[in-house]
Amino acid sequence: MPAELRPRQALQLWHDVTFDLVRDDASDLSARQMAVLLTVYLEPPPHTVRGLARKLGVTKPAITRALDSMGRLGLLARRRDAADRRNVLVQRTLAGALHVEKLGDSIVARHRTLPL
Repeated sequence: MPAELRPRQALQLWHDVTFDLVRDDASDLSARQMAVLLTVYLEPPPHTVRGLARKLGVTKPAITRALDSMGRLGLLARRRDAADRRNVLVQRTLAGALHVEKLGDSIVARHRTLPL
């Protein structure tokens, strides 16, 4: 059974993890970029620009801008769908997988330090 968090603890955890991300040497991601990244890594593929825009309730250009930034960081990659050239597939990368794993480890470590 997952650990129960009170609202204050949940906010403290979010604060602490966000603080760690900002202080880290790696580039920090916007909330939109983080939502895209976690969607791609936590939900089964395939992922398309159109599908991500629909899921997040934003425009395709907003997703494209987020993907441009994360592509420069090597966290995600894009390619045309060979079956339907109108679709752009969003793919996981090794660097992205390592980033998400490090984020998960950071959340777990910070959760352990929360006051009861």
